[in-house]
Amino acid sequence: MESLIIVAVFVVLVIVTLVLGVRIVPQGSKHVVQRLGKFHKTLGPGLNIIIPYMDTVAYKVTTKDIVLDIPSQEVITRDNAVIIVNAVAYINIISPEKSVYGVENYQFAIQNLVQTSLRSIVGEMDLDDALSSRDQIKAKLKAAISDDIADWGITLKTVEIQDINPSATMQAAMEEQAAAERQRRATVTRADGEKAAAILEAEGRLEASKRDAQAKVVLAEASQQAIQKVSAAIGDDELPVMYLIGEKYVESLKALSTAQNAKVVMLPAEIPSAIRGIVGGFK
Repeated sequence: MESLIIVAVFVVLVIVTLVLGVRIVPQGSKHVVQRLGKFHKTLGPGLNIIIPYMDTVAYKVTTKDIVLDIPSQEVITRDNAVIIVNAVAYINIISPEKSVYGVENYQFAIQNLVQTSLRSIVGEMDLDDALSSRDQIKAKLKAAISDDIADWGITLKTVEIQDINPSATMQAAMEEQAAAERQRRATVTRADGEKAAAILEAEGRLEASKRDAQAKVVLAEASQQAIQKVSAAIGDDELPVMYLIGEKYVESLKALSTAQNAKVVMLPAEIPSAIRGIVGGFK
């Protein structure tokens, strides 16, 4: 009976030993093996044999690309504007032993490294440049952290800036600034229009005044020439002039008699003397 128990224990021990000595690593993973507490080797995908009781699988590391979401953070630009930035990083572990022994928590370490580098890069840029230079920020960020995480056996595939927006307070200030700028442009445009209209109106009045003056001069010269010609034609003979004035006087009386309202026409008492004085003044 005792011998059966010993055989059974031996068989169980052999089975356990075989189980402990055989390791099957799935595709896309690597296992870090420690021998007596010290790093021994890294097991690749497939069937692997280790020494039972001496070798243990301490860490199981994925070799697939890992996506790290970088939390949003407030960053102050060079011109003291506050913007909110977040990113996403794609990494790949090429040396599992370095990733587990080189840093306590590589994911947390990379997240903090990206955030710190992002604050430093954006802090050297003005607001307008930061909002419009995602590719430039991406290139600087990748160059800044690639060497650091390489010491941990990790390569940075790429890093992308997801969102980069002004803070709520800064957005309100920018909207007010844009509205003020639009109002200023509208005021300037309206003032320029009013100025142009006033100039055109003044130029129109000036041109009209010039033409009125020229017309008056032309009329005055025509009247002068007409009077001179009449004076030269009649000479000392007043009879034709008296006849013409008398004819106009009769026409005026006819028009006055047909008017609806009463009018008073004042004429010189001595018409011939008045005519001689008028005609004589233009000789």
